[in-house]
Amino acid sequence: MKLMRSEDAVGQMLCHDITQIIPGVKKGPVFKKGHIIREEDVPVLLSVGKEHVYIWEVDETMLHENDAAQVLCDISINENMHPGPVSEGKIELIADCPGVLKVDRERLMAVNSQGEMMIACHHGDFPVEKGDKLAGMRVIPLIIEKEKMERAREAAAGGQIFTLKPYIHKKVGIVTTGSEVYYGRIKDAFTPVLLDKLSAFDTEIVGHELSNDDAAMTVAAIEKLLAAGADMILCSGGMSVDPDDRTPLAIRTVADRVVTYGAPVLPGAMFMLAYKGEDNIPILGLPGCVMYARRTILDLVLPRIMTGEVLTKADFDRLGEGGLCLNCPVCTFPNCGFGK
Repeated sequence: MKLMRSEDAVGQMLCHDITQIIPGVKKGPVFKKGHIIREEDVPVLLSVGKEHVYIWEVDETMLHENDAAQVLCDISINENMHPGPVSEGKIELIADCPGVLKVDRERLMAVNSQGEMMIACHHGDFPVEKGDKLAGMRVIPLIIEKEKMERAREAAAGGQIFTLKPYIHKKVGIVTTGSEVYYGRIKDAFTPVLLDKLSAFDTEIVGHELSNDDAAMTVAAIEKLLAAGADMILCSGGMSVDPDDRTPLAIRTVADRVVTYGAPVLPGAMFMLAYKGEDNIPILGLPGCVMYARRTILDLVLPRIMTGEVLTKADFDRLGEGGLCLNCPVCTFPNCGFGK
């Protein structure tokens, strides 16, 4: 590219977008890359402060910012997302469906470490809705060496940086434990909270069982719901370390594999996750805080489980950083630091 006086650039092709800002009215390109400058364009260029413009000259060793942004898009995009239009050298990725954004942090870091290019995104494991922006990317200079963009491709190691895992249909069984509820001494206040949480996803309730504090009764309730076709079980109550809280024992008895009993999250430290069978049916033991706190460990875990992700102990260990909910007067979750 070469720099020319705007008055001398009539008939030449712009190699960059020209932005016009009118406060409260407009902010965007008044001329796009590839525009052939006309006589009548010169006053407009001068009015936006462009006494000089960059004119495109063919150079086989360089890429324009738009083409370079496309390279970044190619190594980022995956199923269930689409790119927005290229605008002023930037491309954004948009969600095609509700789900959870997964980020390959090593690939993202490798590309951003190349210099003169950037990809910015939501945190990994972030729940998104259809139409949400997932990421934006661009190179910093107006033109960049092709060789640098090839290094970016190599840094991505042939994989995609982002994955959007859509929510799947789940048949849910709920077990409410506690003698005080089972014998009708108090009203069940936990289940309505769970139904509200589940309503944000594609779920159907295949059964709701009550159990007293006897572990054998809780085991029977869980097994009854599994036999009814449940592919996720939520157990509420009896999750502390008190001697008469036996829900963890019941879950251990039914499950084939316990991932964790305890999580570095507040509220939600007494959370339990186990899996049953080759299909990895999740069985969740929910601490009492889920009933009364606005945001808890369940809000961090449920979206991921609803995509079919099988969580590991390491997934929970990583939650410690960002695992403290500040109980803000105005809750902005998930647009906050909780769980990030």
